[in-house]
Amino acid sequence: MELYHNQVTRMQGEFSIRMFHRSWGLMMIQQNLDNPTTLLDFPTEKQFVAELKANHYDVVGISGIIVNIGKVREMCRVVRELSPDSVIVVGGHVAAVPGIEGMIDADHIVKGEGISWMRSYLGQDPAQPVKHPDIVSGFGHRIMGVHIPERFHRPAATLIPSVGCPMGCNFCTTSSFFGGKGKFHNFYETGDELYEVMCGQEERLKVHSFFIMDENFLLQRKRALRLLERMKEGKKSWELYVFSSANAIRKYTMEELVQLGVSWIWLGLESPHSDYAKLSGADTVSLTRELRAHGIKLLGSTIIGLEHHTPQNIREEIDYAISHDTDFHQFMLYTPVPGTPLYKQIESEGRLLDVDLADIHGQDRFNFEHAAISREASKKYLDQAFWRDFERNGPSLFRICRTTFEGWKRYRNSPDLRVRERFTRELSSLRHAYTGILWAMERRLRESNETVSRRIHSLRADIMRESGLDARLASAVVGPLMLWAARRERKRLDRGSTYEPKCVVERHNWAAAAG
Repeated sequence: MELYHNQVTRMQGEFSIRMFHRSWGLMMIQQNLDNPTTLLDFPTEKQFVAELKANHYDVVGISGIIVNIGKVREMCRVVRELSPDSVIVVGGHVAAVPGIEGMIDADHIVKGEGISWMRSYLGQDPAQPVKHPDIVSGFGHRIMGVHIPERFHRPAATLIPSVGCPMGCNFCTTSSFFGGKGKFHNFYETGDELYEVMCGQEERLKVHSFFIMDENFLLQRKRALRLLERMKEGKKSWELYVFSSANAIRKYTMEELVQLGVSWIWLGLESPHSDYAKLSGADTVSLTRELRAHGIKLLGSTIIGLEHHTPQNIREEIDYAISHDTDFHQFMLYTPVPGTPLYKQIESEGRLLDVDLADIHGQDRFNFEHAAISREASKKYLDQAFWRDFERNGPSLFRICRTTFEGWKRYRNSPDLRVRERFTRELSSLRHAYTGILWAMERRLRESNETVSRRIHSLRADIMRESGLDARLASAVVGPLMLWAARRERKRLDRGSTYEPKCVVERHNWAAAAG
């Protein structure tokens, strides 16, 4: 899927960050089965049909999100037609839809963690230690319309220590899918286990960065601090991209976060008038300012259309959210998604609207009757939030350069060699390609947003003063090329063009089966 452009940078036009992410849950399941398996990631219908005709499968597993229920239904139909003896297993968030058993033709619908279920179904020990696959976090990177070949960017490995979230926010699909409030499932209980997995990924994938797909990684402090101890012992200068809550972050000193290598945090920034426990008593504006001053990039996430929101206060709430000036900002509509406590509550109150499941994703319009905001107005306010953030704070590409540079200035002479090495590595990107990207953004925004253009110019000048000839050459050579590419990308977007991931086919244990 394309996460950033779909729900984070979608109003940033040609400056939107573009990349795809693999279906990590399917990769985890495949890695932990002894049977011969084939994984089709992002297949077209033609490719799916061809695979079913070419090989017989005892089991066909299909995973999907709720908006793709129509595709799941069609895939089940195709399996029944072409491979009638195959057992169909459906999992993923689509399994949480109430009454799904009557909507699709599947033999088993699996809710929750799928590795142990599939192991048990196939007669394997579900309690075996989980083997983590080698996952490169993203692929198909594009910046301002330019495809970035894999060899020219620093990849990150994806690490999945746990699933679920104990915070249990009533709108959270992940929390409800894996058991609800107070529930989560650890694949790796200790920092020692995580360290060993990360060392293996570092060696095989040649990475220094890790995208840790855990809904609240810092909440398990003992595990995180043990990982830090092992990193110090092994002299590992790693970068960690994590999800966390404000109160979990406050359990650490800035020194601990920086030494742990925390380089990027996805952080919930719901309204200060909400009553979610993860924000209780937190001054998030001060917190985000402090984190960025230490070179930690932030993706803030804010809900639009909470129950207390009205046309009279929504602008103030949006302005408060964007005042955090995070490097990225996701805005999502308050959405009762099937399977969540919020859905059950709104359903019991008779406020659910008759909306196609494919349109329940939080990036279009309400699927329920709000007390003060109409369905059509909800889209207007959502779009305004994205646009005002972009207008005031500028492209995320600029913001991440700013935060990275601030971190380097603070820690370039750090007595901790691991920390100094990490920030030196991050600066290398700034002094080469990114000064050219900044040059292009600065000129592209001169007419439409002079204030942000001047801020970009100031940052680029600061970087060049610290970086010397390399940065000047990048501005002179890369800059004009990126400006031309940005103009081309704008025209492409205006025509309604889209990007699609290519199908990935991975086969495991086939050689053993053949032998």
